[in-house]
Amino acid sequence: MATYDPSNVFAKILRGELPAHKVYEDDRALAFLDIMPRSTGHALVIPKAPARNILDIDPDDLAYVAQIAQKIAQAQMKAFGADGISVQQFNETAGGQVVFHLHVHVMPRFEGVPLKPPQSEMAPPDVLAEHAEKLRAALKG
Repeated sequence: MATYDPSNVFAKILRGELPAHKVYEDDRALAFLDIMPRSTGHALVIPKAPARNILDIDPDDLAYVAQIAQKIAQAQMKAFGADGISVQQFNETAGGQVVFHLHVHVMPRFEGVPLKPPQSEMAPPDVLAEHAEKLRAALKG
């Protein structure tokens, strides 16, 4: 299995080298909006610990990412009036992984509205900023 590459895009976001529409951050995890969302409010949750994917992450870090994904999902239901949530996590190229830093997709779902295809359309920055603000507000209560 390949080793963790600290030059991946999510590691750069963690180091502040690339911008992101952050919605949640603490000492162990970061959640931010996907720039090519498959649904309104599509967020990614990543550990701050370097982990390529589920195959090499420390189990405690994986459990923590799951806790934050749940928190984001609950806020998405409230912020966007979602009817449900889809959670996806991919591992290695054959498993559909594109960025090799563990990440969990948390996507609000709406009755009768299909997910957009992966990596199909970049969202306008102003729309992402608006969605991030709604999600941050919902996280605050």
